[in-house]
Amino acid sequence: MAASMLRLAGSLGRRVIGGVARGSQPLPRCWSTQTATQAVLNVPETKITTLNNGLRVASEDSGLSTCTVGLWIDAGSRYENEKNNGTAHFLEHMAFKGTKQRSQLDLELEIENMGAHLNAYTSREQTVYYAKAFSKDLPRAVEILADIIQNSSTLGEAEIERERGVILREMQEVETNLQEVVFDYLHATAYHSTALGRTILGPTENIQSINRNDLVEYITTHYKGPRIVLAAAGGVSHDQLRDLAEYHFGNLPSIYEGETLPPCTFTGSEICVRDDKMPIAHIAISVEAVGWSHPDTIPLMVANTLIGNWDRSFGSGVNLSSKLAQITCHGNLCHSFQSFNTCYTDTGLWGLYMVCEPNTVEDMMHFVQKEWIRLCTSVTESEVARAKNLLKTNMLLQLDGSTPICEDIGRQMLCYNRRLPLPELEARIDVSLLSCKNPAHTVYCLLLTCISYSRSMTAPWD
Repeated sequence: MAASMLRLAGSLGRRVIGGVARGSQPLPRCWSTQTATQAVLNVPETKITTLNNGLRVASEDSGLSTCTVGLWIDAGSRYENEKNNGTAHFLEHMAFKGTKQRSQLDLELEIENMGAHLNAYTSREQTVYYAKAFSKDLPRAVEILADIIQNSSTLGEAEIERERGVILREMQEVETNLQEVVFDYLHATAYHSTALGRTILGPTENIQSINRNDLVEYITTHYKGPRIVLAAAGGVSHDQLRDLAEYHFGNLPSIYEGETLPPCTFTGSEICVRDDKMPIAHIAISVEAVGWSHPDTIPLMVANTLIGNWDRSFGSGVNLSSKLAQITCHGNLCHSFQSFNTCYTDTGLWGLYMVCEPNTVEDMMHFVQKEWIRLCTSVTESEVARAKNLLKTNMLLQLDGSTPICEDIGRQMLCYNRRLPLPELEARIDVSLLSCKNPAHTVYCLLLTCISYSRSMTAPWD
């Protein structure tokens, strides 16, 4: 164990002096385990079909009068290089600027007249285009999605220049959100000189130089059948969705010639940015975790729930579920903190983000490390049981509505090539921490193995 503990010693994130960050909302306490079990048993089946070109169609029919349908594409900023970093996000912006069949105005009017909602977002590993509409308008929604990702030859220079300015203004807005800034720097230091270390928006010089050829090349390289999932939830007939997918996406190329997964090595280090004009310190400390499909992913989710989150609006008291929250509010150590477990395909970040007064940073860091060590040595069975129930509750509450369900289907299809049934997730949560007679010892072993930690990590910026 000693060698494992020393392997990632010094793997810290970064701190930034700045304003107040957004806090997470507390979980309701009125959800019983029995109610959660009943809700799990009532979840409709997720049906999956794979087309001849490799495109996967997945849907869940809940009989609603509305539906959400979208394209989940295995292509994000991780598949870019230093020269074209920012292309995936730029392309997402261009998707709504018109196609061969529809001008931008025609597209906007058609969506509004349907009473629908069309949106998109880009992450480090995925690009998503989705629409929410009445169930009867599912064919039109799928046709619009197919149009905006396949008919890209209308990417005009005037539209590109206009959107270039929009993205540059968006980058300025992001710089004012210090939580976003902190996590961008955290990735930069944790995955130094790799694709995961670069930002999703890209550097300013790239945004100023990206041209039509860069956008078309990105589409032709990555928008291939095996890398796309058409997911839907709400009032959706799977047979109808499959037929629509065959008609609109059946001609997409079936061979992907790009690099499937650019390697990203975790290298622990630190970044410290100081601005004495800002009175509050924003800090993220992280160690390397595991990818989505790793067997230790769910145990780390439970450990993440054990740490929890807190801000001053929650109040205080000895009955707070998080021990770190009890210590923090009693000692007035920070404004807020939230634990995070960020997963990618083959790696991840497990840690804590906090907002503190500068004179309490060292004390807060000390108690964070002390709490991590406590998880490895003396966490109680009741704490583990409570964390498991909170994790189950959170999973169910996040699936409220067709849009989050559709997002869950699309993401899991890209991560696991299947949708994990909720009963299976519940079973994994239970079994992962009951395989050993003492749950505390199980957490101890998992944390030592997955997020190797050293007592020598005290205050590395001193």
